[in-house]
Amino acid sequence: MKFVIDGMGGDNAPKAVVEGAVEAIKAFSDIEIYITGPAEKLTKELENYTYDKSKIKVVDATEVISPNEHPVMALRKKKDSSMVKALNLVKSGDCDGIISAGSTGAFLAGCTLIVGRIPGIERPVLAPIMPGKNGNFMVIDAGANVDSKPHYLPQFALMGKVYYKSVTGVNEPSVGLINIGTEEEKGNELTKAAYPLLKNTDINFVGNVEPREAPKGDVNVLVCDGFVGNTLLKTYEGVASTLLNMLKDEIKASTIGKIGALFLLPVFKKLQKKFDYKEEGGAPFLGVQGICIKAHGSSDGKAFKNAIRQAKIFYENDILSKIKIEIEKINR
Repeated sequence: MKFVIDGMGGDNAPKAVVEGAVEAIKAFSDIEIYITGPAEKLTKELENYTYDKSKIKVVDATEVISPNEHPVMALRKKKDSSMVKALNLVKSGDCDGIISAGSTGAFLAGCTLIVGRIPGIERPVLAPIMPGKNGNFMVIDAGANVDSKPHYLPQFALMGKVYYKSVTGVNEPSVGLINIGTEEEKGNELTKAAYPLLKNTDINFVGNVEPREAPKGDVNVLVCDGFVGNTLLKTYEGVASTLLNMLKDEIKASTIGKIGALFLLPVFKKLQKKFDYKEEGGAPFLGVQGICIKAHGSSDGKAFKNAIRQAKIFYENDILSKIKIEIEKINR
């Protein structure tokens, strides 16, 4: 299997990209990595590592898309950018998937416009898996579509069900609709109209789920429009980070706290690892004709390696074919 990485995407590119690629080919013997970006710069960075040179290929790209550029305009103007070159390798079939930590807007637009949508999918979605108290949960959509129509949400749910089942092994993942109350009649026009559609879709639909219940992880797949999903995701990340920092401050404030922390250190490390985005690597963009993984902008080598691992799991589980089958069923 072959994956391409946008070599100039992210705050720590190209160093982190190269490090992650090298670590990935050492860990996974059945993959090849393409890296797009200025050939001279990437080749120089690769010289710092010892690795099987037949497993990593550099694809020269002279331009870079920055986060402050208009996504669609940037894709059209910068055809020699590291991101566009990488996306075209997936479109052509030369690579099975792409990982990018670059501009989220440009990447999502590129996945849709260049790689292309799966037939029958109206709106591709961003679908991160988050740590919960009783198990991990997925938020779908987490920001790709800030305005959604009710009939999009059953498609979101089906794609989420397929992906979650494939990567976690949960046979019948539960699916809930994020809402301001659990009653069926609660919510805005979108959620009220989407509820019966989800209820009549072939999923394990459990009804409405309030945002405060999401962190428990009792419901596996949480469906919503991209505005709500992105807000939920960022709030969750912010609260988790703030609580961990507050806990550290309280521990440092007293001698007793410092002594107690020594005994609780393994617990703290385990908790910190759960909330470390580097462990997951990135979020899949579901509904397009290729494996597309959006990595965090501040990804380091470890995060890129795990994003590649995530793409590998996606490929091995043939998730694209499974999504196509589910979508065909509801479009008959």
